[in-house]
Formats: sequence, structure tokens, C-alpha cells
Amino acid sequence: MKIGFIGLGNVGGKLAGSILRNGFDLTVRDLDKSVAQPFLDQGAHWGNSPKEMAEAVDIIITCLPSPAASAAVMEAEDGILAGLSEGKIWAEMSTTDQTEVTRLGAKVKAVGAEPVDCPVSGGCHRAATGNIAILAGCERETFDRLLPVLTTLGRRVLHTGELGSASMLKVMTNYLATANLVTLCEALTTCKAIGLDLNTTYEAIKISSGNSFVHETESQVILNGSRDINFTMDLVIKDISLFQELADRANVPLEVSPLLIDIFKDGQERYGPREWSPNIIRRLEDATGLKVLAPNFPAEMVDDEPEEPGYEIIVDRGEG
Repeated sequence: MKIGFIGLGNVGGKLAGSILRNGFDLTVRDLDKSVAQPFLDQGAHWGNSPKEMAEAVDIIITCLPSPAASAAVMEAEDGILAGLSEGKIWAEMSTTDQTEVTRLGAKVKAVGAEPVDCPVSGGCHRAATGNIAILAGCERETFDRLLPVLTTLGRRVLHTGELGSASMLKVMTNYLATANLVTLCEALTTCKAIGLDLNTTYEAIKISSGNSFVHETESQVILNGSRDINFTMDLVIKDISLFQELADRANVPLEVSPLLIDIFKDGQERYGPREWSPNIIRRLEDATGLKVLAPNFPAEMVDDEPEEPGYEIIVDRGEG
């Protein structure tokens, strides 16, 4: 099976690495060819254009920073749509807008190919080891064809329903993670202010009802001071704004979501759009004059679980 991969950024590069590490025939492309060089050195091919890649491979994957970037790669004169044909699969692994992925998906189906939105969740450190989770929205037959690749890219794979469903669920999970991050920043800063030991605080949260995936990962790099999770403030704003748009379309009057957007827009204005997202805690550090730091925490997250074969998560709907 031949696979094309466009977008070798923080997440995409790690996903492409899993494909190459597991022996697939891989063709890669990125606006910055230098980031592709390590893949080329390990035997991957270079794609001269998205169109040529789509013509040459069975599955073409995009993992790009915005819906606009995906649309440009798909719809350009030498874009993916121009090279797709019957039997091929386009897999959109970007965190994107449901309406946009369904719009592009209709164009993919019009040329006889099949579209899938399959964003990932779990952090760059798990993307690097193939242990990340994957949500996939598409026809069941298409999902079954793609599953051997998805279980190489990730450990837990969930078929979420029709095209676009995975994108909606992904921005929902990122919204929840953002809410958790902001409350953890408030909790850690308050504990520092009242004189509690932050190493003890970290362990107290970890063994309590307040624990979460975000705490076990992002709190560590917050306390280290690096704040490096390979995810930036502008991407947070994109994702939680997409979730807000879902709620707006459904006339759900959210209360926390607009506040989170305002908090991160303020953080972006203060520290820049490419600042690491956990450094949203700097707003509280600046306001209090405190440094929320503690010894013996890592500067970056590394997945210490061994890479394992992935598998499909089966939803229990209580049928039969």
C-alpha cells in the first residue's frame, strides 16, 4: 500500500514517522522541504505536487494547521482533487471545521474517491510512538479499508459515524482540554500563593478526583518551566473557536467557552501566537509576581509506553 503524507509539522511529522517506521511505502510533502529531509534519508519519496502524490498513492493524508490550508492543498490547480480517482482515499488528519471537511468530502466523492476525517488526540509525545488516539468519520466500508493504516498511526481508533463527526468530536475534546488547562493554571498558582509545596500539590491532584490527562502531562511542563507541549496559543484559539461555532449553530448558550476564548486571545496578544499554550499561566504569574515552578519535572513529555498494535474501540450501544 502506497501512502502520501502532506504536512510534516509538530503532529504530522510524528504521524508520518510511524508510517515509515512500520514499513509502508511513503511519499511526503511540506512547504518547508528541509523538514522532509529526515524522511527522505530513511527511504521516503518526495512529492513534487499534491496532484502527483494523489495520482501515485492509494491513500493521501493531510495534516495541516487550518481549514484554509487544507482547502488550498485540495483545490489548487495542482492540488489533491486534481489527482484523485476511483478507489483512492483522502484522509484529513487536521483538526478542522466540520462544514469544511464535508464540503471537500463531497468533491472527493464526486471523482470516485472516499473521504475520511480522522483527527488525533493525546499529544505529540503519543503521536511519536504510535500510541495516540484516532477518531474517524466516514463510511464503514472505507473505515475498514483504512483501519490497518490507522492502527499503525494510533493505538485506539474509534469510528465516529459519518464524515465530519470526528472533526466535531475532536474540537469538543480540545475544548475540554483547554478548560482543564486553565483551571489547572489557577489551581497551581493559588497553591503556590498560599504556600503549598508544588511537588506535593502535583501528587495530590494526581491521586484525587481532580486528576486528568491534562494534569499528568501539561502540569509537568508547567512546573518545569519549559511549558513545551508542541502546541501553541493560536492553535488553541482555532480549535476552541471551532467548538464555539458548533454550539452557535445549534443555539446552545455556552458560558465557559467564550471566557476561554477571551483568555487565550489575551494570552496571544501578550505573548504571541506561537507561544506554547501552557504558558497561559504567565497571565497569573504576571498578575501575582509568582513563578509557578518546581524541581524534578521534565522539560518535555515523552511517551514511556511501548509502541503497541492499535485496535478499534467498539461502542456499546446496548443492542442485542
